[in-house]
Amino acid sequence: MSKIARRQFLKLSAAAAAGCVIRPGAEAMAQDMPHLDESDPVAASMKYTDDASSVDPASRANPAENQICANCALIQGADGDAWRPCQIFPGKLVNANGWCAVWAPKP
Repeated sequence: MSKIARRQFLKLSAAAAAGCVIRPGAEAMAQDMPHLDESDPVAASMKYTDDASSVDPASRANPAENQICANCALIQGADGDAWRPCQIFPGKLVNANGWCAVWAPKP
């Protein structure tokens, strides 16, 4: 089982909860949303990067080399799009080849 510090767990939980309460009728069209910047405070707290290959797999909570936003359970939008909406970062698009600490495998 991974060892996540209590504060980090609370941050990740808060971000996940925020992504879940977005009203479906209030979603913007994907083409209207800005790209998530790595320097964004929420992105930085989730260790988001546009390039998953720059993250050491051993440093991840669930070590795996093939973790990218495109194969995460939280990504939305059409498969194959380079930038897609994510439940963790409402109102912003993430790079399909990106990664963050909240990555979860698709069921």
